[in-house]
This record gives sequence, structure tokens and C-alpha cells, in this order.
Amino acid sequence: MAQNTGFDVLIIGSGAAGLSLALQLPTHFSCAVLSKGDLASGSTSWAQGGMAAVLHDRDSIDAHVADTLRAGAALCHEPAVRFTVSQSRSVVDWLVAQGVDFDRRDDLPDPEFREFHLTMEGGHSHRRILHAADRTGRAIAEVLSERAKTAANLTLLTNYCAVDLIQQGGRCVGAYVLNTERQQVEAMSARAVVLATGGASKAYLYTSNPDGASGDGIAIAWRAGCRVANLEFNQFHPTCLYHPQAKSFLVTEALRGEGAHLILPDGERFMQRFDERGELAPRDVVARAIDSEMKRLGLECVYLDIRHRSRDFIRQHFPPVYHRCFELDIDITQQPIPVVPAAHYTCGGVVVDQHGASDVPGLYVIGETACTGLHGANRMASNSLLECFVYAASAARHIAATCPAPTVSLPPWDDSQVRTSDEDVVIKHNWQALRRLMWDYVGIVRTDRRLQYARDAVALMLDEIDDYYSRFTITRPLLELRNLGLVASLMIECALQRRESRGLHYNRDHPDTLGHARNTLLRPSASNHDLSDTDDELPSYQNPS
Repeated sequence: MAQNTGFDVLIIGSGAAGLSLALQLPTHFSCAVLSKGDLASGSTSWAQGGMAAVLHDRDSIDAHVADTLRAGAALCHEPAVRFTVSQSRSVVDWLVAQGVDFDRRDDLPDPEFREFHLTMEGGHSHRRILHAADRTGRAIAEVLSERAKTAANLTLLTNYCAVDLIQQGGRCVGAYVLNTERQQVEAMSARAVVLATGGASKAYLYTSNPDGASGDGIAIAWRAGCRVANLEFNQFHPTCLYHPQAKSFLVTEALRGEGAHLILPDGERFMQRFDERGELAPRDVVARAIDSEMKRLGLECVYLDIRHRSRDFIRQHFPPVYHRCFELDIDITQQPIPVVPAAHYTCGGVVVDQHGASDVPGLYVIGETACTGLHGANRMASNSLLECFVYAASAARHIAATCPAPTVSLPPWDDSQVRTSDEDVVIKHNWQALRRLMWDYVGIVRTDRRLQYARDAVALMLDEIDDYYSRFTITRPLLELRNLGLVASLMIECALQRRESRGLHYNRDHPDTLGHARNTLLRPSASNHDLSDTDDELPSYQNPS
């Protein structure tokens, strides 16, 4: 029998998006924040490079908008881009007020008025990347977590996994959640539910993401009746550390921003053969170039070389990368870094408006789980943290202004027809098979034949997973496999429907880019695994206030 607990707002996910929304709700709102592990277990803490913001008179909102539109390969929703970029300074002001200590320039005489130290990353025309050394995500996560722990209206619940949403009268009124320590499902009611669970890069064999990036929010929202969009655009970060002991370690793009070169084993630079911008080309270009060279020469990796910068500079600006590599007997001041592309960011997601509101009343979706239209066919570096904070603030205001009266009691979770499994090998096998399948057939370069094979194979997996789910007591691995399998099928369907190559989606059978850019929208039908028509409409935006 499920416990039944009620809050004004239930936030599923404790990263930058979830915690910043929680901290901006009215203090008289009771709010629960759920995390799969501890509060820092999500992707925010892993973000090294920084956050894009227009902070200097040499830069402009128009320039940032233009760079984002260019990187997004004509698929960005321009109102969403302008809405996001126009609020970057207010986001920075809020974060500084919370206590985030961004790096400042050390070449100005008066410390009190020192400007932020801004760096360059791929796709940007100006230095606009705000950072805290190369541990920006961790610095932000630590500050927000400490603030959340002291907020009287917030209840922080760790070791919880969302199962599914609860709807009454067409409105989301809560969720079933699994307490993984007690192995017990609880029903939690809420006047508003927020999904801030991150992306789905764990669908791939090689990824820069933590283990929890299993597409939970996207799958949960789809099952609840929400549209999803543009899931064919999976960003592969060009430079993840290649080493058997370096699981999911991202080598920040800021190294290339500060002049690091990509080289082959013989020391030859190769990026200029692919793009005149060289190492500062957008991530999709760099990832495909590395993938091409690895396949052409039969390489296990390529190398990132910053040895031409001084030891002091490298250790001061990139301490986590320096120390992690040093632990593995790689001195990056003397040796190039072995790197490979890896799945990094899910550019598509659940369709939302400028408030983070989804198709289901009472349900909000923010952060990497959402498709706001900001990223288009390729996310520009360091726009994702900015998006988290802009939409979290907008959603907090909207929830505060429109939240309805408290909900009625919820139906309890029924597990009377299931039993404890003695066949957990099924979960492990399907998990490994799914991630290998996605890497081999729905990776950086695709073909129609590969995608069709992947669609058929995943459909068989989903049938087996659904049968297992209906028979046995749920666990975190089962929930994550169920969600990851569903999101993989949505990714494949989006990829099959795009009959061109654009941005992060490259199909050898359709190498050209069409003249008219269209979004790939999928709508749930009566059967949750049936996919229907596409449409190119995203929600309209009002002018930012």
C-alpha cells in the first residue's frame, strides 16, 4: 500500500533547473525536491565549461541570438532564443546573490569592481562564457544545494525515483514515486509537478553523463500525453577522456577555447581540413571530424594538445582535468590528452512554452528534459545552464500566479499482482544491448537501414521490458530501463522521419539539408508505443518583461 503525501509543488530532479525553481517559489509554498541519489548526483555538477551570458558592452543580445541561431542550423525557435538570451544578466545577478563565486579578471586595479573573466567556446563570436575555473557546474550545484538545505519550505528527498504521473480531470495532480531505500512506492499529491530530470544520453554506450541520465522525465511525460520534439538531435561531445579507468570524464571545451589543438597520433592537426574555424567549430562538426578520422585510420582515439601553454596557466584554469589526467599518469602539460566523442546532451525533449508548461495542465518540464526551441538542431556550448535558470525562474513565477487549490486524495499504488523477480539478468542484458544498439545504429553517422533495424530491435526489447514490468516488483534499474527503452524508440522515430541531414543528425542516405527547416513533433496516441504525425509548430512566446 502506498503512502500518500501532499505538497504545493513536487519537483522531480535536483540539478540546476530543479533547485533554482524551488528557491524562487514563494516561501509559503511547500515544495518537495526528489533526487535519485544525493542532491549532486545529476549532470549539473559535471558541467565544466561555464554558462553563456551577455555581460559586456563589447557583446550584445543580438550577437548572442545570431550565434545561437547559426549553431542551431536554422531550426531554433527564435522567440525562445531571444527570450532566453535577454535574461542572461538577471540570471547572473541572481546566482551571484545566491553566493556563486564566478572567476573575475585579475588585471584590473580595484578588486571590488573587477569584471568577470569570460572565455571563448565553439560557435560564439565573443568571449561570453562565465565560469568558476573549470568546475562551474559543481560550484553552482554546491551553492544551490546549501541554500536549499536551509530553506524552511523545501523538503529534500534523496534516493527517490519517479514512476509515473497521476492525473485527475485531465490535470496532473501528483506522481507515484519509488523510495529506493525502502523499496516502497509512495503517492505524492501536488498542485503542480515539475519534471527536471535531465536528458537521455545514457541511451548510448559512451557518454559524458552520470548513470542517472536515463530519459526518465521524457518517458514519464510521453506516457502522460505530452508531445516530444526533435529527439533525433543528440549532441556528442567531441572530447571525452579515453582511458579504461576514466568513466564518463568530460574534457572541457574550454581547453579548445584557450587554444588546445586536436591532433592525430603523429602530431598532425586535422580540423582545418573539415572547417575553417578549426577546433572552435560547433560541436557537431568537431565530433563528426573526429569520428571520420578515427574510422579512416582505424584509431581508438585522437588527442587534444595544450602543451604550448604554460604549466601554471594549465593548472590554474583547468584543475579538475589536470588532476584527473595526472591520476591516470597523463601529465597534460607534457603529453596530449587521448579523447573520443561521447553522447553528451539531448537537444530535443518535451514540448513546453516560455513558462515551462507542458501539454498537460499542472505539469511543467524544464532543463534538458524540455524542448524549448532554444537549441534547434545543435546546442551551442554553454547555453544549457542559462536555459535551466531562465525557464526555472519563469516556471516559478507562473506556478505562483496560476497554481490551483489543493488536490484531492490520490489512488494508492497497487502492487498486489506482482512478485519479487529472480530474473534480474533480463534487466542487465537489455540495458547493455540497448546502449550498444544505439551506439552502433543511431550514433554520430546514420543510415535508413541502420535506423530501421534499430526500430525493430528496440520494439522487441520494449515488449520484453513491458512484460517484465507487469509481472515483477519495480526497482530503480527496471524503471530506468523502461524509460530509456521508450526514449530510444522516440529518438529512432524522430530520426527516421527526418529525411535530410541537419545539425547533429547526419544520415548518409539523405546528406543534403532541405531549404525549409521543420521540427519533428511526435504525439502520443491511444497506444503509448504508437507514434503519429509530425508538425512544425512550437508554442508562441510573449515579449519578455
